[in-house]
Parts: sequence; C-alpha cells; structure tokens
Amino acid sequence: MKPLQVVTLWWMLLLLPRLGATRQAAPEEGSFYYGTFPPGFSWGVGSSAYQTEGAWDQDGKGPSIWDTFTHSGKGKVLGDETADVACDGYYKVQEDVALLRELNVSHYQFSLSWPRLLPTGIRADQVNAKGVKFYSDVIDALLTSNITPIVTLHHWDLPQLLQVKFGGWQNRSLANYFRDYADLCFEAFGDRVKHWITFSDPQAMAEKGYETGRHAPGLKLPGTGLYQAAHHILQAHAQAWHSYNTTWRGRQRGVVGISLNCDWGEPVDIRNPKDIEAVDRYLQFCLGWFANPIYAGDYPQVMKDRIGRKSAEQGLERSRLPVFSLQEKSYVKGTADFLGLGHFATRYITERHYPSRQGPSYRNDQDLVALVDPNGPDLGSQGLNSVPRGLRRLLNFAQTQYVDPPLYVTGNGAAQKLPCSQLCDQWRMQYLRGHTNEMLKAIKDGANIKGYTSWSLLDKFEWEKGYSERYGLYYVEFNDRQRPRHPKASAQYYQRLISAHGFPSPREVESWYLQAWETCSINSHRLAAGPLLSHMQMVTEIVVPTVCTLGILIAAVLLMLLLWGQT
Repeated sequence: MKPLQVVTLWWMLLLLPRLGATRQAAPEEGSFYYGTFPPGFSWGVGSSAYQTEGAWDQDGKGPSIWDTFTHSGKGKVLGDETADVACDGYYKVQEDVALLRELNVSHYQFSLSWPRLLPTGIRADQVNAKGVKFYSDVIDALLTSNITPIVTLHHWDLPQLLQVKFGGWQNRSLANYFRDYADLCFEAFGDRVKHWITFSDPQAMAEKGYETGRHAPGLKLPGTGLYQAAHHILQAHAQAWHSYNTTWRGRQRGVVGISLNCDWGEPVDIRNPKDIEAVDRYLQFCLGWFANPIYAGDYPQVMKDRIGRKSAEQGLERSRLPVFSLQEKSYVKGTADFLGLGHFATRYITERHYPSRQGPSYRNDQDLVALVDPNGPDLGSQGLNSVPRGLRRLLNFAQTQYVDPPLYVTGNGAAQKLPCSQLCDQWRMQYLRGHTNEMLKAIKDGANIKGYTSWSLLDKFEWEKGYSERYGLYYVEFNDRQRPRHPKASAQYYQRLISAHGFPSPREVESWYLQAWETCSINSHRLAAGPLLSHMQMVTEIVVPTVCTLGILIAAVLLMLLLWGQT
C-alpha cells in the first residue's frame, strides 16, 4: 500500500464514526452516549478450560502442553505456579452457574479441553466418556438457567501427545486431528450448542508458543515457527468449518466462527506518513494475519511483501511466510459465520527499521514499535491501559475491512496486579463503562455487533503470569482450598448494565457506581474480617470447650486427691 493510500485510509477510519451511520448522527468521540443496545443483543462473560477447571489428571483427562510446560521446571511461570487446581471449576459447575444467573447474562463463553475429551488428542485412540459427560452436564446446567453456551473448541491446551508425536502445530496433520476432535464435539453437544468458536486468540498461541517460547510448548523458532503454526491453525479452522457446514449445519442450525485478539493501533505522530503506514502494517500483522485468509483467501499483501523481501535479504530461497495453493485459498476463504474480536488495549505505533542481518523474527518483519501511552490510566498490568475509543475504531475497521461480517466482542476486560484482595475495583467499572459505551457508539456507526463478552467471570490462572493478575468479576481466594468466590463491585455494575440493556440516563448510570461501591465496601470488610472470624470461631468451637473440659478434669483430679488425703 502506498503512503498516500494509507493516509487516506487512516483519515477514513478516524471519520468512520461520523460517516458510517445513515439512520442517525453518530455519537461524537470523547462524549458519553446515553442509549440502549438493539433487541437481541447478547451479554455474557467468558473463561477457558485450562485457566479455571483444575482437575488436571482426574477422570481420564490426558496431559496438555500446558500441564507439561508448568511442571517442567522453574522459571516458566511466575512463582512456578500451575493450574493443577486453578479455580477448581471442574467441581464447582453449579456454583459458577449460580454466579452467571446472579449476573443475569445472556450467554457464557467457555472452552472445552481437548485432552479431557481425547486423552491422546486422537479420536481413534480413545474417547473419554467422563469428559463427554462433564461438558454435557455443563451445557445442560446453562440451558436450564436460560443461558446460551458459546463454546470454544481450542483455547491453547493442546494434548501433549500430539506435541510429542507430531511437533504440535508445526505439523500439517494436526489439522486433520482437529477436524476429528471438532466432529466429536459437534456430534456430542451440537444438539444444544448453536454457537461455536474454533480457536481463541491463535495469534498469541502461535507467537508465544513457537516464536518467543513464553507459552507452551515453549519453542523458540524465530521468524519461522509462528508462521508455520498459524498456517496449519488456519487449515484446521477451515476443516472444522467445512465439516460442520456439510455434515451438521442442516440438522443443528448453528454457526461457526473464530475469535481473534488485536489491540487497536494509532500513530505516535499523526503528521508522519511513515507512522501512519506502520499502523496499517501493525493491524495487518495482528488481525489481518488470520482474518484476511478467512475473508479474502490469502495473507495480507503487506505481510507477503515484507516477509518475502526480508527472507531474500537473509539469503533464503523462499519466503518464511508459507504460501497457500489456489485450492487452499478457495478452501479457507469464507469459513466464518461470524468474526469474534478480543480487545484489551490501544498501542501507539511508530516506524522502526530492523536490519535483516539481525535475523528473522516476527518483530523485525513488522519494522515498528508498539508503545503504551505513559499518560493513560494505569491498570497495574504491564502493557495494558484503558483507551476505550480503540474498541470502537477496531470494530469499525473490521466491519469495513472484511465486508460487514456479524461481529462478537469475544473478550474485553482489565487486569490488575494486587498482592491482596480488592473487591472495590473502581478502575474496572470505569473500563467496563467506557468500552461498552464505545461499542454502543460503533453500533450506531453501523457496525453489525451481535454480543459482548466481558473477560472474565473469575480470577484465574493467567498463563506465564500465574496468579499475579486478576481479570475476574469475582474474586477467587486461591490460598483457600475451597476456592471461594466473592463478587467485586464490577460484577454488580455489569449486572445493572445488562439489566438496563445500555445506558438509560446519567442519574441511573451514576447510581450503579455508587450502589456497587457501597456493596463492595461492606463485602471487603467481611472478607478482611474472614481470618479473624475463623480464628474466633476456632476459639469458640474448639479452644473454649477444650479448656473447659480440661478444667473439669483437673478439678475432678484435685477433688479425688483431697478425698484420698482425708482418708
């Protein structure tokens, strides 16, 4: 793309909120918009199997690459934590469904554990009946509570034996095994599940698992491994979609999509054409990497050009970016009934040239730096800040770039690093308020947004960061074997937002904040008093009776000695 074209594109994106809506004037940026969401808009919360379930080796579940990764030595995860127990969600289904009813959500977005259903990852080897029953019971519990299940087939926890035997997503054959796994899920649960997500955030799965090694399986194959993994993930997604389309859609009447995470990008210097061009490159390397093959049949041209040129400069005969055959392009194109977008932050982009002699890498291929605004609201989590307008701009970008697809916000939330509990999460209420309002503005702009998933229901295992960051609307006491859950202020705030189906008036919206703050203050005092109350209960129930019993025994012995002395 030529610089002039990029400049024109950038200004069009900025003007979309003003140009996109034909029915009514779009809300201005920087102002809060009071209004309600369309009828049928779906509100929900999300989680993933590995981060919450625990029971890592129970009831026939096979090991995943994350089980191996967290068990394989020090330094892989902050604090050397594991998800062996996590939130103990495997044994707390009814309790967590009660929390969903308390929130009054329309849907619950959760993932299935591939190794819990297929311990080796291969359907022909063994199907774990207990795993099938577990997820069947989860789905039934949700439907009984009038909550729609939105089910992700794969959220990073690949069966370990597929990694050992085939090298994981480096191997093309995994697409076939994923299709077989997807068919099992469609067969077992498709009579009740009508919304399927094939992969959640495959960009992070490929980059951190096969480029930097920060995630399982921990491979460091810079500039090659992630592109190969992504290529096979796209083929796996396409196979699952085609299988559903030809075999299951007619009788089950569901939809299949994918969930892609991408932060929004803005130029550090709006007057610098190179920074503006770098923004487009950033979005194409992030979102376009997976979305473009699905919607246009091939990788973004900027990726093909950049990686091809750098590969040649590095003395390689062919590009490090794999090539789709004509048949593969046709097969992958059009394989999404909806597009899921995960969004957490906004980056500020500036061009930086990385010489090819530095060696191949995903970062070097992009020739840019992505920064966080140092003046933005700090959530305490490295790399995350709150810039709500980024969500609106990303949704409008996807709507125009991929020709009006049905959109779901499949992950949006804020974490904070805290050494102790904090139920009064004022910053998360502000994050929720700002981002959902910008989503409402995007709908007014003309974006076809069907639902929103707040990330996440519970505090949970946060991959390489262990339990140091908390995204949940409900606080989990990980130091307590029972893993009790406590509502944060944001849970009550979100419940009010769902009940109002939007933002009815300034006075009512302000009352949500005040009421949530009052409730969380009371709950915080109770939570802080918990150890003291437990201690007092122990004193009352154990120590006092024991002391009294000993006193009686001592008195009886003394009386016996006195009587014996008198005789």
